[in-house]
Amino acid sequence: MEMINLVKGFKQTVILTMFSRVLGMVREMVFANFLGAGGAMDGWVIAFMIPNLSRRIFGEGAATSSLIPIYTAEQQKDKKYADKIAMTLATVVTVILTAATLLGFIIVWLWHQFFTDLAGTELKLRLTAIMLPYMILICTVAVLSGILNANRHFAAPAAAPIVLNIFIISALWAGSRALHLVPNKLVFFVGWTVLLAGVVQVFMQIVPLKIYGVSLKPAWEIRSDAFKRMLLLMGPMVLGVTATQINTLADNFIAAGFSGSAEKGETFMFFGRQIAYPLWEGAVSRLYYAQRLYQLPLGVLGISLATVIFPVMSRFQAAGDRDGLVKTIRRGIEAAIFIALPATAGLVIIRNPLVELLYERGKFSSEDTTATAAVLAFYSLGLCGYFMQQILTRAFYSVQHSSTPAKSAATAVVINTVLNLAFIWVMGTAGLALATAISAYVQVCILGFSLNNRLGKGLFIGLWNGVFKTIISAAVMTIVCLAVMKLGGDSAKFKILLAVPAGGAAYVISAWFLKIESLKQLLKFKEK
Repeated sequence: MEMINLVKGFKQTVILTMFSRVLGMVREMVFANFLGAGGAMDGWVIAFMIPNLSRRIFGEGAATSSLIPIYTAEQQKDKKYADKIAMTLATVVTVILTAATLLGFIIVWLWHQFFTDLAGTELKLRLTAIMLPYMILICTVAVLSGILNANRHFAAPAAAPIVLNIFIISALWAGSRALHLVPNKLVFFVGWTVLLAGVVQVFMQIVPLKIYGVSLKPAWEIRSDAFKRMLLLMGPMVLGVTATQINTLADNFIAAGFSGSAEKGETFMFFGRQIAYPLWEGAVSRLYYAQRLYQLPLGVLGISLATVIFPVMSRFQAAGDRDGLVKTIRRGIEAAIFIALPATAGLVIIRNPLVELLYERGKFSSEDTTATAAVLAFYSLGLCGYFMQQILTRAFYSVQHSSTPAKSAATAVVINTVLNLAFIWVMGTAGLALATAISAYVQVCILGFSLNNRLGKGLFIGLWNGVFKTIISAAVMTIVCLAVMKLGGDSAKFKILLAVPAGGAAYVISAWFLKIESLKQLLKFKEK
């Protein structure tokens, strides 16, 4: 029964998340059209990174990952008390982030007063100040979503990002077409719209919570054993689940710091030596556009899979069913590889026509297309790693063990930073993407071997047979895609319209003939 609910929850989450990600792609297309890959877009990306990272930490990471296993266990004893513990977490998160937002305002003001001498820096600081309060709103949404997920409700949490995308698209279109705002003014209009979207997202979670009988009152059970266990898990989880997000944040900051511009010039001084910037203004934007594309399968499928499998793992752990836990984790890993491998091959193959079709219009040039496609290729090489990170870290958290994910994540972040600073001089922006992909696999190796030892060395039994079959199916898909793309000529649209369905069909058919178990699990609606 648990596996049936897992598959149904996965499908429901995927449908809503897919709709959200499609709107997200429309959003990025509108961004590319009106802002391109220049200074205003670089400013938006930098300013939105802080609330966006907090969303990923609390929405896809620490808060919900620490909440679900403990909340699930407490529910089996006393539902009202479990709800009070959950609302305590929501209250504490709100208080902490409110304080963090106020501190952020002070830092932005001080930086603006004493360190700002460039117009581009001033734009980034002002945008950051506008969107900092969104951090409070979206993290409140994240905690409330975790409560809903633990109660096996996935619709409202998955639908929340849809609202944000609709608001941003509307603001971009209205600001440019109706108000005729220039890019440096348009980004501020969009920033204020993001705050309005956050308020709506909070109210979206409140209605279903009332249906489940969750009392939406502030609570302060901070001295309870359950809340203390939650905090002990949460601290290391800040790193554990969000290593990839922290690495992409580092990519963006390093790109911003090592990019020349008309204002900054072509060189910088380092210990008395004049050194040429390895990147140019717009590098942050190209990273962002590429990140949005590789994160499409990760967000739609990878995080959706981890989201619905996490409560199942937590229930097996709470019930003391170690065999059920191991089987669920193994199936999660198999499904992650089954989905991520063809996504990797597909994105690498169609990278240029895909970027051209989606972004190359308005202020987004053909040179931007070439540079963004190269970044996309190297980010995509890490997809299997990004997918498995989500499953393996949550497996550790389901057994309420968070130190190993934290240590592995810290290792991955250090490796990514070192490789970033090395690769940027040889490969430019694409080197930042390659460093992130490599560091993801480092973390997966650490997590996989540690989890296998912790669970009795039976986690990988029977796994490699399915992985080998998946590799064969992905190879078949690659051959078909490359052959079919030649029929599309020079048209990016026809290359994608021909290659994607043909490659997808080849992959599914090949997987069916090879009897890959993950395909059967993802397609069936009920057990035979």
